[in-house]
Amino acid sequence: MFFKKKKENTPAFRRETAKKLDGKAVKYVTERTPEGETVIGREGALIVKGDQLLVFSSADVVFRCEIDSMTAGELMSLGGVIITAPDLERGGEVRTVTAYYTHY
Repeated sequence: MFFKKKKENTPAFRRETAKKLDGKAVKYVTERTPEGETVIGREGALIVKGDQLLVFSSADVVFRCEIDSMTAGELMSLGGVIITAPDLERGGEVRTVTAYYTHY
């Protein structure tokens, strides 16, 4: 009732989200497609480089997007994050990936 709603579609909110994700260790990454979910990488990290968010996994960048154009939200379990954005690694194709955090 007295709480302000976060403006999730603003560039400032997206940059803040990316800052929180920066450096998080990743156990594995999946991609959501109409056919289902597929594992596209194992062991890596989420990295902010300039104005881009990179999902580094399996010794390669499996997803790269502009921070200002992404939609990201943590899983209810707080065990990972779902990111939807045009993937610069695939020529701007809009993809949805889920990065599951490594817990220690």
